[in-house]
Amino acid sequence: MRILFLTDNFPPEVNAPATRTYEHCKEWVKQGHEVKVITCFPNFPKGKVFKGYRNKLISKKTVDGIKVIRVWTFIAPNRKFLKRSIDHLSFAISSFIVGLFISTDRIIATSPQFFTALGGSWLSFFKRTPWVMEVRDLWPNSIVAVGHMKKSSRAFRFLKKIELNLYRHASKIVVVTDSFKGYLESYRIDSSKIGVFKNGIVKDNFVSNGNLPETLKAELKNKTVIGYMGTIGLAHKLDFILECAENLKDEKYHFLIMGDGAKKHELLKLKDKLGLENVSILDGVDRSLVPTYLSTCDYSIVNLKKSDEFKKVIPSKIFESIALNKPVLLGVEGEAKNLINKYEVGVCYEPENIESFLNALKTISALDTKKVKANCSKMSKDFDRNLIAKKMLNFIK
Repeated sequence: MRILFLTDNFPPEVNAPATRTYEHCKEWVKQGHEVKVITCFPNFPKGKVFKGYRNKLISKKTVDGIKVIRVWTFIAPNRKFLKRSIDHLSFAISSFIVGLFISTDRIIATSPQFFTALGGSWLSFFKRTPWVMEVRDLWPNSIVAVGHMKKSSRAFRFLKKIELNLYRHASKIVVVTDSFKGYLESYRIDSSKIGVFKNGIVKDNFVSNGNLPETLKAELKNKTVIGYMGTIGLAHKLDFILECAENLKDEKYHFLIMGDGAKKHELLKLKDKLGLENVSILDGVDRSLVPTYLSTCDYSIVNLKKSDEFKKVIPSKIFESIALNKPVLLGVEGEAKNLINKYEVGVCYEPENIESFLNALKTISALDTKKVKANCSKMSKDFDRNLIAKKMLNFIK
């Protein structure tokens, strides 16, 4: 089968969408299928094209058997909503134009923002080819959750109409949580065309393979390290984590935050304002180095803003943590919390509740290390991304 995959993010970008798409497509190539990916030139989250790339009309390269086609887009940092929307729309247009000249049996277009899905929908119409909408975020609801839009606004109602129209016209829909499926069914979307394929991990690909800088080693020596690795964005509410760190200035804990994003500059300013010597905020690194930094942590933080919308999500950081047998401090309610409690791989706290976080920190230190390791191993097997990719492939055929 010939598969054409439209995605705004792809390696060398290191966020969850890029990794999920790459690992799925790589497995499909192994299964003997022809996979072509249309994406933009890597720039997330800073809105600056990565070294070694140039934002030009088109570029083609084969990566691990995947034929990667990069197209020109209007590039903007992940901060300003309007500019980012133009960025996303430009990708929808560019991917549509280039996709018209590519032969394919299936089209897959992935969110979080659904402008990419628009490109897939347009291609499906003009090429008379079935298309699959992969929903990894409930847009535009997630825009409301981070405070960029109100549900009462005309813009929200307009985007909502587009969202529901895409769901209805997609040949099949792939979602990443059971809650997402329930959400779609509440809008009378045919449940038979909805498949749940959650995030996961290829454990063999996520291993520590290097050493930390000596200065950082010295800074973390004899400390209990609590790590956050990933996007420092609007949804992640990391200023709350700094407020928690302020309550632990005289303790043995050290917070290691590594990544980039819309809120990083504000986070650095807050760290200085609070005088937090027990917090290190580092720039993001190549994905191959993330396991090395995460391995040095005793616990991993997965944190989101307190919002009903985030009760439906399962952050991919959970799977990265359990791949390295790191207990998770989870500040997310709903389906993610149920997952952590089911497998007993961490401790949950109420989002944006400092007292709850501090209590969770005391609880997690008392966990049975051997038991957590065994539970992490079981969970890693249950959420093996290669197996998930195979099941998803059967669903979209």
